[in-house]
Amino acid sequence: MKKYQRLAEAHAPDGTRLELFRHDSEYVIRADGAELMSTRRHHSEELLSELACEHVRERPGACVLIGGLGLGFTLRAALRSLPADAKVVVAEIVPAVVVWNRNPEFQLASESLRDPRVEIREQDVAAVLDSSRDEFDAIMLDVDNGANALVTVDNSRLYQNAGIRSAVRAIRRDGCVAYWSADEDPAFERALRGAALTVRTVKARAHVTTGPWHMLYLAHVARGTPPPIADAPA
Repeated sequence: MKKYQRLAEAHAPDGTRLELFRHDSEYVIRADGAELMSTRRHHSEELLSELACEHVRERPGACVLIGGLGLGFTLRAALRSLPADAKVVVAEIVPAVVVWNRNPEFQLASESLRDPRVEIREQDVAAVLDSSRDEFDAIMLDVDNGANALVTVDNSRLYQNAGIRSAVRAIRRDGCVAYWSADEDPAFERALRGAALTVRTVKARAHVTTGPWHMLYLAHVARGTPPPIADAPA
């Protein structure tokens, strides 16, 4: 049995150690030793992107935001779903992750990153949301394992009222904010509904037919000004 080959290491701004491994043709990113993502299981990430973009497949000049480049599966699915004149902004806080994906030797997302529709912003997606107003038709947030299973504590804001408010301000009316979560999270779903968002939940396997079940939260923004966001559940 072949061993995992350690290819590269980097650190997130909060000090989390990220490592890229290869095992046969599989690639894995680990955060402080725990598997964060792999090229073997990516069905739920692709489905997140497909569902978030389904309402803008034929919308001229559509603009979407992806929080977290990861191993590029969410990005690839978005590019497949969107028209030729679309724009896909990818916010990635760890520059090394972009470098890994651009490296053609690693067979990750180098081709997708060369797509002229793609813009990389090497910054926290929370900062991108905070500085955006009515900019995106869809937002896909897959930066951690969800509100209940955070790998990086700093990401918790995205799942709290402040982060939800930023997403609502950044999304255009009739837009969709999609969250990937490792587990079902009723409290988070209530927080989304408390923000006057229409929420659809979808369960998806890590692999098409096998692996653990993940939860996708698709929050739609209706036309009109949303009412004030209620306090988050305790």
